[in-house]
Amino acid sequence: MKCFNPLLCFGVSLFLGFSCSKKEENIITTPKDTTTITVTPPVEPKIASTVGFFLDDWQPKNYVVPAYTDFTTPTEALTTVTVDASDIIAKIPQQIFGHNANTWMGTFVDQPSFMTDVTNLKPNIIRWPAGSGSDGYFWNASPTQDPNNKNRQTPSAQYMKEWGLPDKYINKDGVAEDAWFGYGQTTDNWRASLNNYYDMLKQSNNKGIITINYGFARYGTSANPVATAAHLAAEWVRYDKGRTQYWEIGNENYADWEAGYRIDVTKNKDGQPEFLTGKLYAQHFKVYADSMRKAAAEVGSKIKIGAVMQESVTESWQNNTTKTWNSTLIPELNNKADFYIVHNYITPYQQKSNAATVLSSALSVPAKMMSFVSNEITSNGGEIKPIAFTEWNMWAADLKQQVSNVSGLFAIIVQGEAIKNKYGLSARWDLLNGWENGNDHGLFSDGGSSDDPRWNPRPSFYYMYYFQKLIGDRLVSSTVTGNGATSIKVYASTYSAGQVNVTLLNTTSVPLTVEVKTKNFLVGNRYYWYSLEGSNDNGEFSRKVLVNGSGPKGVAGGPSDYTTVKARSALTGTGIKVIVPAFGSICMLVDKK
Repeated sequence: MKCFNPLLCFGVSLFLGFSCSKKEENIITTPKDTTTITVTPPVEPKIASTVGFFLDDWQPKNYVVPAYTDFTTPTEALTTVTVDASDIIAKIPQQIFGHNANTWMGTFVDQPSFMTDVTNLKPNIIRWPAGSGSDGYFWNASPTQDPNNKNRQTPSAQYMKEWGLPDKYINKDGVAEDAWFGYGQTTDNWRASLNNYYDMLKQSNNKGIITINYGFARYGTSANPVATAAHLAAEWVRYDKGRTQYWEIGNENYADWEAGYRIDVTKNKDGQPEFLTGKLYAQHFKVYADSMRKAAAEVGSKIKIGAVMQESVTESWQNNTTKTWNSTLIPELNNKADFYIVHNYITPYQQKSNAATVLSSALSVPAKMMSFVSNEITSNGGEIKPIAFTEWNMWAADLKQQVSNVSGLFAIIVQGEAIKNKYGLSARWDLLNGWENGNDHGLFSDGGSSDDPRWNPRPSFYYMYYFQKLIGDRLVSSTVTGNGATSIKVYASTYSAGQVNVTLLNTTSVPLTVEVKTKNFLVGNRYYWYSLEGSNDNGEFSRKVLVNGSGPKGVAGGPSDYTTVKARSALTGTGIKVIVPAFGSICMLVDKK
């Protein structure tokens, strides 16, 4: 195979893996026939500031041809997807596929099926210790029984006295409530210790992102609660000894549900106001960051520290802390954070959203959030830094949306849009939660539904597993035309070795036939795919997922042999055509010539 433009030759040979010789020409001609294909070499785009160092450990991904069985394909397609293999949108950060763990999952390292599944899933990043629970978490404390309340545990009396832990928190309405705590040093079988978390990461070959207790800087009753809380955080960095690169200061501290939003000023000893502001958080953030960076230097580790942002246009009913958070945070922070943190539960709050609403929300919200946050930073005089989307899921409720096949489509879309809109990290909430009649964010069953055993993977697991298994290392552009132009969504990618991946999603209740065409790519002899779809239970929100026709043995989840399910495959000679199931997905690989 020959081409004759030296610059074109160099780019094409790198991308397609063949050698070139001299003379100018901008086409490639196959020697066996008269077909000519114009190939534009890909140009690597500049790394977005919102991704930044999250690509520091990026590596080319190996293309692996799956075991397959030949499969009959449709002869015609009314929808066409065109993938441009040279139009690179972004390199794909490994941290996009992250998840959240939490302290109440049990010890989890002693659960073989979970450890196998989380290793296979390879989220690459797993957040700890929780969301709002982080603002009551003490990594080096162990629980003791409260002598005055048999149903309550607290840290030791000495710890509470020396560190200035309160007996009460003040809630958003100004009412004093018993303080609650999380513990890093626990041996209970119903909750994980910090070392359980570290062991899980090591055994599953994943890394962590840790959320530091910021609330303690507010509700602490020592003479200098900010310094005390910052010292506790720095001691964790020393204990961590370089195992963790990414650290967050606090959770959703702009919100009135977070411990430390409102404090009892009569117990406070450093003159803090009753209500938190973005400016005060920024002042405290810098104290934390200084202490933690010093600790990291002492143990020879390199860490990145993130600051909490409010993620969307505020509503009239929200409190003043939330409304003014970004505008007071950004100037006071003075670019001292390494990255910014956002959370979003994407669908309308606790509505009985149908599938169309769930999926359209996933398609629109990540872009809107990135635009909003970037504008908030620049309009308040800040420098754009990497953006970490460390909690996401849906609010949709009461139809079992969260545990359904549609939640799997939703998950792929959120991860795909996170790549497309150039987030550096995203992490789904969470690995295991609570059933609540199907309003359960858990990726694995907690056993709360009697027909779904504990640690059984939910449909979302399978969608994310195949999406990540087949995705390449660079997202490229694609277009959809024809009958399903508004119904088929696409995330296309390439491997550094030149092959193409295409993930097709059908957001409607009827199957659609799609033909995949390519630009700037020499198609090889064969393509492979996995077809994912729900079953006929629970209307739009099936609790099952079928992978190439193989489903769960029970009433929920997917096939237990998901790692050995053979791909379907066909020759490319008559075109690349597949049927995308109703509310389903096709995860596809295409060989290069």
